[in-house]
Amino acid sequence: MTADRAAEPHPDVQRFLELYDSLETPSFDEVPVERARAMLEELRAGEPAIELESVTDRTVDGPNGEIPIRIYEPGAGGDHQRGRKQDGEREQEGKQKQKHQRPLILYFHGGGWVVGSVDSHDNTCRKLAADSGYPVVSVDYRLAPEHPFPAGLQDCYAALEWAAESAPELDADPDRIVLAGDSAGGNLAAGTALLARDQGGPAVAYQLLIYPATGDATETDSYEENREGYFLTADEMAWFRDHYFERPLDQGNVYAVPRRATDLSGLPPATIITAGFDPLRDDGEAYATRLEGAGVPVTHYNYDDLIHGFFGMITEPVAIERAHEAYDDAMDDLRSALDTNDTV
Repeated sequence: MTADRAAEPHPDVQRFLELYDSLETPSFDEVPVERARAMLEELRAGEPAIELESVTDRTVDGPNGEIPIRIYEPGAGGDHQRGRKQDGEREQEGKQKQKHQRPLILYFHGGGWVVGSVDSHDNTCRKLAADSGYPVVSVDYRLAPEHPFPAGLQDCYAALEWAAESAPELDADPDRIVLAGDSAGGNLAAGTALLARDQGGPAVAYQLLIYPATGDATETDSYEENREGYFLTADEMAWFRDHYFERPLDQGNVYAVPRRATDLSGLPPATIITAGFDPLRDDGEAYATRLEGAGVPVTHYNYDDLIHGFFGMITEPVAIERAHEAYDDAMDDLRSALDTNDTV
């Protein structure tokens, strides 16, 4: 595996960056935490919601109180499905799926463990549910600095335990749970999978890790190449880490930095997606290489002309077509790994 970046970002990405720069929005590290959180919510506000059969907010028991979650039920149709197959073909497949045989996607949002919520990633999860035909459960885990490591990871693991126990209630298969997440959420998905393996916890069928933080990205070429100018900056990454890790010792914890684990064997198959103009590019590639070396089936896609955060550009009003290509690759991998031939 060799990840790299193109000579320049995709033209659509360049237009997005120019527009974003024109807004003169301060970076997260330049404002207080509460303002940073509001900025992300504002950035994602105004997206037209993808309609599903139901979207339900509730709480589940966590290690230190209730954890808010949001459950996305796509129903049997799939009107928004797109990608390699024609829309009509996918819709027919969705109608043929037996609901209780469906996989379940447990989604952990990105945001550097400090910002982000089920609201900021609402349309991403709606689209995942609509296009896959699987129920999606988005987890509003605790954020730093109020709740530094390992609070967020503990919430994600508790949500996995709940999902495994409650899958039948969601007409889902407890043996086909997908851990998915972007950026810090990809870190939490990888850490949760590792924790489940080590503690003999619920079975995890698949990992979808979207530009994940899995090790020390500051030691990589991509970190130096993409320090600034491409949405996520090195200063923001340092700001996130400083809030998330209360003690220097925690930065060596393998559940916080899964790439530091000496043994990655026995982990679920994974799709890892990276972007050329992303400080985390080489970090994600290195984790894919480590998994492959441990005998874990892994597919790594590097989109050399995209930037960090592109998974949030698959729905209106941004909807970059190149980002859709990456999204479609991820959806194809999930279906290939998880779909069965069960029909009604």
